[in-house]
Amino acid sequence: MPAGKYNFLIEQGATFQLELQYKDSNSNPIDLSGYSGRLQIRQTIPSTAVLLCLSSSLRPDGTGINFSGSNGTTPPTSGSIGIYISAVSSSQLTFDQAVYDLEIESSGGFVTRLIEGSVQLSKEVTRGNC
Repeated sequence: MPAGKYNFLIEQGATFQLELQYKDSNSNPIDLSGYSGRLQIRQTIPSTAVLLCLSSSLRPDGTGINFSGSNGTTPPTSGSIGIYISAVSSSQLTFDQAVYDLEIESSGGFVTRLIEGSVQLSKEVTRGNC
């Protein structure tokens, strides 16, 4: 099955959360226990530079891909995938428009590209305290 197309906007300096539900052809949630994931944002598809890399190994600020939903409390059996970018991480982004895809890998090594598309960055005006 080809990857779904989904375009989104990240607001620089703000927390970004996106929740996906991974289901089979009968609309039953897919158990994501033992899965890992990766998402990369690049300027263009052939670009060698990665603008942002997320994985299921969450950063200390929570930035990454969570197979327990964006709140971290949904069981992996729910098929919930949370993509979370902290305000600190989004404040470091500087691109205008870019591309991304999200891949997940089962414990058996089977890789599925779930979604792909473009990302727009809305630049922050307010930075720091007044």
